[in-house]
Amino acid sequence: MLAILAITAGGLFGVGTYLLLTRSAVRLVLGLVLLSHAALLSIFVAGGLVRANPPLVPDDAVAPPPGAADAVPQALMLTAIVISFAITAFAAVLVQQLVQDAGRDESDPSTAADAEDRI
Repeated sequence: MLAILAITAGGLFGVGTYLLLTRSAVRLVLGLVLLSHAALLSIFVAGGLVRANPPLVPDDAVAPPPGAADAVPQALMLTAIVISFAITAFAAVLVQQLVQDAGRDESDPSTAADAEDRI
């Protein structure tokens, strides 16, 4: 199961990187989304897939009981989800502004200069 998740994370990283290298600004945002999902899946795989007790500390102890789940990957995933949502929202607003100002979806400035020369 871990191998399948690792291969899926690698595929998401590859497709996300490919989308980041294209000229379309919408594909850039989709690439960012796929990269953030790949990072989340990588953290999930690194944390391990174990069924364990919740990491609740009893009143008379200072640490969770043995066999409890590790809470650090869960906290990292929650942080990564919030950060990826913020970056995606910011990039989507930038793409919307680009499309409104330029009237096109391409992010390459050389194509705009070529279009002005043709007019």
